[in-house]
Amino acid sequence: MTITLDDLRTLTPLQLDALREVANMGAGHAATALSQMTGGTIMISVPRLHVSRLADVPPQFLREEEPVAAVLLDMLGDLTGQTLLVFPKPTVMRMSELMLRRPAGSSVALGELERSAIKEAGNILSGAYLNALSDFMGMVLLPSPPKLVIDMAEAILTPECLGASFEAEYVFVVETEFYMHESSERLRGFFFLLPDPASLHAVLRAVRLA
Repeated sequence: MTITLDDLRTLTPLQLDALREVANMGAGHAATALSQMTGGTIMISVPRLHVSRLADVPPQFLREEEPVAAVLLDMLGDLTGQTLLVFPKPTVMRMSELMLRRPAGSSVALGELERSAIKEAGNILSGAYLNALSDFMGMVLLPSPPKLVIDMAEAILTPECLGASFEAEYVFVVETEFYMHESSERLRGFFFLLPDPASLHAVLRAVRLA
């Protein structure tokens, strides 16, 4: 059975709320883990959820001419597909400073240490979202080791970036804002869940039963 855009558009407000609650739980776990890693208080806003065809990802999420850093993980286990955590360049530089406990403005380039820190942040955040989805679905989800891609936004959601096994046609986008309590800074990031066709069916079945 093929999933159509109408299948997604006919999700009721309560069903969409169930998906938002999954994202909210993931964000809460991620905020706790990031706070422990950085030694500061990081809060995450209630995430905004958008579901669309991959080819129609709204430009407010990925402006084509914008350089971004994306942490890519394969989703393994009972559900399969891929996840991407995408940071605009200003966010990724500041996030690397936070992870390395450096002062604001001290990082001017993404060297090996900074890249490692961003991969770890992506691993923590994506893992938190996948754990929340795993609890909701009652299924085992296992993330692969993270891969970091730095490129223009238009190149991120392509088979060249996502790999030859890439199958997803639809994407769940969770827009998240991080708030650093001590410095009153706000940073934006986007979590993309790209389930393969069979896993998309499973997610929709679980949501319709929620």
